[in-house]
Amino acid sequence: MECRFCKAPLEHVFIDLINSPASNSFLTEEQLNEPETFYPLKVYTCSKCFLVQVDEYKKSDAIFDSDYVYFSSYSSSWLAHSKKYTDEMQKRFSFSTESLVIEIASNDGYLLQYFKEKGIPVLGIEPTKNTAEVALLKGIATITEFMGVKLAKQLVAEGKKADLLLGNNVLAHVPDIVDFVGGMKILLKDNGIITMEFPHLMQLVDYNQFDTIYHEHFSYLSFFTVKEIFESQGLTLFDVEEITTHGGSLRIYAKHNDNGNQAVTDRVDILLKKEIVKGINNLKYYEGFEERVQNVKLDLLEFLIKQKRIGKKVAAYGAAAKGNTLLNYFGIKNDLIEFVVDLNPHKQNKFLPASHIPVVNEAFLKQVNPDYIIILPWNLKDEIMNQLSYVTDWNGKFVVAIPELKII
Repeated sequence: MECRFCKAPLEHVFIDLINSPASNSFLTEEQLNEPETFYPLKVYTCSKCFLVQVDEYKKSDAIFDSDYVYFSSYSSSWLAHSKKYTDEMQKRFSFSTESLVIEIASNDGYLLQYFKEKGIPVLGIEPTKNTAEVALLKGIATITEFMGVKLAKQLVAEGKKADLLLGNNVLAHVPDIVDFVGGMKILLKDNGIITMEFPHLMQLVDYNQFDTIYHEHFSYLSFFTVKEIFESQGLTLFDVEEITTHGGSLRIYAKHNDNGNQAVTDRVDILLKKEIVKGINNLKYYEGFEERVQNVKLDLLEFLIKQKRIGKKVAAYGAAAKGNTLLNYFGIKNDLIEFVVDLNPHKQNKFLPASHIPVVNEAFLKQVNPDYIIILPWNLKDEIMNQLSYVTDWNGKFVVAIPELKII
């Protein structure tokens, strides 16, 4: 196996999460009696460019298909984040009715709807047909394709180039990251702006966020390495923000090298130095991560076994991909967690892969009154606890496992 960016051989294992099904391969009741396909989930650190990555064990077109179950609009906090983003971009860059905003991985139109409300032309690029169909119903022009050089050239030939080209939580999802960034270079107007948001590798390492590792995420990104990737394609990172989404993410701003309209801010050098001081470009920084994750595993298993022995009911909230990574690596099944609640009707009445924990609606939670609710998407902890504040009526408690076990 070689690095998907610099092509150096990959020899240093960051963490081996053994084997698991694809994190969003939910099962119907009929499928519970059928074999499941498990894929390796071994993560490597490149000793040359320090890109942390998994191999493309399951092909991206098989993951992002017409049965894809993640719809962005079911999170109120994510919608609020997206609206705030559109307001900030409009204020900073003054887009108009003559501009074109293109979003890569536009999902169900959760973000572009806010640019559309401002009268700014938009175009979504979304490979999953079922989410794209929802966006089309909102009146958001969407093409169902994977982003890369080929698609970028096609769109440019049709007269489409972006004033703002954005992608939230997509950069980590592409197996050919060089082709992806190269496509953005082609699709961007001469004075256009790129923004990308993605979980920050430094947060993953420092706060035991191993559950953000799953087959959809091919790369785990530091600012240090992303800067090198963009520079290799003729793009300059001129600004960066550290934001709170997904347990700590980066929002990067990029431009063509010869675009003199955007000065490089001090934040670029500040974050780069911060990462280097941490050791992001040294293999030693990545050592010991697997051992820390093992401690998280033992703590949660001990808690669940104890509750099982004394007859307490334990449920979970949020049928998120990160939750499936945690459950499957820890070997947790439906004998220790009775059910998981999720607002997304596309997940309800199905079962989590491998663990076979049933996914139910919120009304079921109110009927059963579990003693403990494990919040699997811990990055949405505050939103979920506020939504489920009524569980205190039956003395229910919340549990999060990352970065360490905490009962609330």
